Amino acid sequence: MTDTASSLVLTNVGFQFDHPECVAWGPDGMAYAGGEAGQLYRFPLSGGTLEEVARVEGGFMQGMALDAEGNIYACDDRSRCVHRITPHGDVSTYSTGTAEQRMRMPNYPVFDATGHLYVSDSGDWAARNGFIWKVAPGGKAEIWDRQANGFTNGMCLSPDGRHLYVVESTPPLVSRVAIKPDGSAGQREIVVELPRSVPDGVAFDVNGDLYISLYNPNIIYRLTTAGELQTLIDDWEQL
Repeated sequence: MTDTASSLVLTNVGFQFDHPECVAWGPDGMAYAGGEAGQLYRFPLSGGTLEEVARVEGGFMQGMALDAEGNIYACDDRSRCVHRITPHGDVSTYSTGTAEQRMRMPNYPVFDATGHLYVSDSGDWAARNGFIWKVAPGGKAEIWDRQANGFTNGMCLSPDGRHLYVVESTPPLVSRVAIKPDGSAGQREIVVELPRSVPDGVAFDVNGDLYISLYNPNIIYRLTTAGELQTLIDDWEQL
């Protein structure tokens, strides 16, 4: 493991949020985040003002993803569903799971190129009963994978779209599940183990490096394409 944190500086976007669990980038060039009281925020990264697009009473917005038309799909672990929120703030329920199994703790959504939405369902802490939903365009859901079950958390697609990378917060690691040509789940593989930590989110950059954010301690790692785990940010005062 190498340390690159000394060459990086964090800056504050200058807005006040209410426990934003996720940040997503929209096709309109704006950033989006959720709030602990069901808020959906939209904001620019430079200049402008913070806007509250919508508020779901009794909700707590977790991970979110946007489609090409700018609709927001937000996980809500209190309402136990995925909301669809239009750019104008109209809220509807996109998916609650199936008749046999309702969503329990929807945490993070990821779109693939065909419009299917993968949703992590964390389950209970340390119980290894999490799983991943796959929601077809229109909202019909099925349980897609039960292998990545260690408090299934943040997710992202690999750059080639052939694997779904998954944070399993306990035990602390990042795994990946192959996406077969027919769309079904293939074999799960461990990508990197992160002992004595609680990993939370993952994202790829344009170079194919994987960024891993931790809930505890306050660290962001970068896993390079060469397999080197670098400490990108390690500063509790900045985070």
